[in-house]
Amino acid sequence: MTDPSSGDPNGSPASAPDGGSPTDGGPPADGGSPTDGGPPADGGSPTEASVSTDATAPTDRAAPADDGPPIGGDSLPRTVGSAVGVGVLGVLAYVAVSLVFAQVGQLVGGFSLGVSLALSLVVGQYVAFVGTGLAYLRLRGFDRARIVAYLGIERPSLLGLVIAVVGAVATFAVALTLSAVVASSGVEPAQNQGAAVAMQNPAIIPAIVLAMFLVVGPCEEFLFRGVVQSRLRESLPAAPAIVVASAVFAPAHVISLSGGGASGVAIAIGLLVFPSLLFGAVYEYTGNLVVVALMHALYNSILLSLLYIVIAYGPELERAAAAGAALLPV
Repeated sequence: MTDPSSGDPNGSPASAPDGGSPTDGGPPADGGSPTDGGPPADGGSPTEASVSTDATAPTDRAAPADDGPPIGGDSLPRTVGSAVGVGVLGVLAYVAVSLVFAQVGQLVGGFSLGVSLALSLVVGQYVAFVGTGLAYLRLRGFDRARIVAYLGIERPSLLGLVIAVVGAVATFAVALTLSAVVASSGVEPAQNQGAAVAMQNPAIIPAIVLAMFLVVGPCEEFLFRGVVQSRLRESLPAAPAIVVASAVFAPAHVISLSGGGASGVAIAIGLLVFPSLLFGAVYEYTGNLVVVALMHALYNSILLSLLYIVIAYGPELERAAAAGAALLPV
């Protein structure tokens, strides 16, 4: 049967006036985008939204896979609430794990110092921080590949390694300056319990330094930068996301502080905010969780190494300083 809409009595479709194919919606006369998804005249892709390069705009750390759940799209209160909530939940999980180990220790007559540190650091941080973060991402429908991409877990470049080292040294220098200012005011900040144990047992400091690279840096950054800050960046610009993540990270250390009273604890937490802000800025700039975990571990290791040197070689350093002062030509 002849197609009544055809211009050909034999049923052939009528040709488009501009030479395009009538079945694929050939290019319009004005050079606009064809209906089959071909490239528009300006070279842009009709199937992709333009990507903003504005660093202040909310962004996704990694584009979601085609078959995965969408990233972002939640309201601002829900995004902030879930991000802060998962951070707090990780801290509560760490407290719960620590209490369990304490009870078990009492039942078996107490753990040795090495076993106690291994349980609190290795098991506690991996179960509480990494476990909580992974559980949250899995609940959002992320598979392993999406988690790796979302968090930015990849081998750092040479520039990334340089940023980690320089960032750790710079953070230490400024933190030391801030600590000196606080000390000059006569207010004593609360002390980290782990550092207090290290001061009493300096022989374990090298093992703790190793734990900073294998446990503390990776685990804490996984939760507070990788999960919390990345979640915030789905709805917030960079600066507010970094500040909120730091506001969760610094108070989380209250469980490891002792002495100084309420004011001492507040000052200690305030001093922890600064390194946290720098960790967040480096994570935002590099998009690499390994870089910021390395920076965190290096920063902690510098503090511990300085502590070890002072404890182990304090008298020798004082004598060397006195001898050097005697040689000054003034």
